[in-house]
Amino acid sequence: MSTNTKFDVLIAGGEVLDPGAGISGRNDVAIRDGRVAAIAPNIDRAQATQVIDASGQYVTPGLVDLHTHVYWGTTFWGIEADPVAARSGVTTWLDVGSAGAYNFPGFRRYVQQANRARIFALLNVSAIGLTAPTFELSNLDYCDIDLGTRMIEANRDVVLGVKARIDRNTTRGTGLRPLQLARELADRVQLPLMVHIGLGPPTLDEVLPLMKPGDILTHCFTGHDMRILNTQELVRDDVKRMHDQGVILDIGHGAGSFSFDTAEKALAQGILPDVISSDIHQLSVQGPMFDMPVTLSKFLNLGMSLSDVIERATSRPALAMRKPELGTIAPGSVADIALFKIEDGTYQFHDVHMAMRYGRQLLVNTMTMVNGEVLPRKPERPLEMWAGLSGAQAGVKRPGSA
Repeated sequence: MSTNTKFDVLIAGGEVLDPGAGISGRNDVAIRDGRVAAIAPNIDRAQATQVIDASGQYVTPGLVDLHTHVYWGTTFWGIEADPVAARSGVTTWLDVGSAGAYNFPGFRRYVQQANRARIFALLNVSAIGLTAPTFELSNLDYCDIDLGTRMIEANRDVVLGVKARIDRNTTRGTGLRPLQLARELADRVQLPLMVHIGLGPPTLDEVLPLMKPGDILTHCFTGHDMRILNTQELVRDDVKRMHDQGVILDIGHGAGSFSFDTAEKALAQGILPDVISSDIHQLSVQGPMFDMPVTLSKFLNLGMSLSDVIERATSRPALAMRKPELGTIAPGSVADIALFKIEDGTYQFHDVHMAMRYGRQLLVNTMTMVNGEVLPRKPERPLEMWAGLSGAQAGVKRPGSA
């Protein structure tokens, strides 16, 4: 920083929106030494080495994506984080279960340490993680709880919890036992458990009693038979009770897990998701999820306010990760910042079943900053040879594309 200036960067003239910190309004954001130094109207531009004009845009905390797969090159699902971060505003990525105990050291070295975006992980209860598309819980020999405990204890700075995919494909006849083992592992290390639901068996009746406050039910608006609605299309009483007790409802959109029908019925009954996450991976990045801005746009067009949507992609997932210092741009916090514009038009949004809804607003990222430095936009790696979409999803277009 020049000795004649007070700030490294000044983001000027934007509409600052940090719901978790209660900050809203036209303000400038001053950055010094990688942290937010001040938020106030009309800060003198001469005090900054670099000025970024944010007029007509929203300035938010960098997005915190609670459900991602970024173990590129070693798993079926993984994308590379930084190129997508730069165009989507996601500055903190929680990779959920791509790595198990056997391959977590590679995740730490080649993913967590190799990207500029912040990357944390939930350790898969299966020691092989998500090397293949599924089946990782079909052999209980891979659910080595002692090894998982040792790996988490040695990596608590990165591993923030435990992940278990509980559906008929992943478990393949092992029933509830993998979830029971995941519960044991999470309890041993006293960290949250994230449970993936979709197509049973097991059933949601069997899964919910094994969840505790602070745990995360991901794919909460699934349209499959583990959905949170009962036969009368009402949100189940046990889901409401569990939610009231502190279990976190997370979207985890993905390529097979978000239903407009479930979402609309839950929202109409006052059940909002606690967290909006992408479940971004080699398939979902092709659509209909695409990325976090598109996912957030779906909820804007379902009637949620911009403040509520941003909160569920910043401070709330940060709290779920037990990282309250992230997901905010309050003065003193790290300068992880995203700039967005809202484009008005007529857009088509699809869920994973290819049900379509029209919307009039599209959230578009224009800049992503980590530690006060802009992430450069770089080409993304080509998709893997196995990552082709099938059926109707292969033809979906990104909202706003020509």
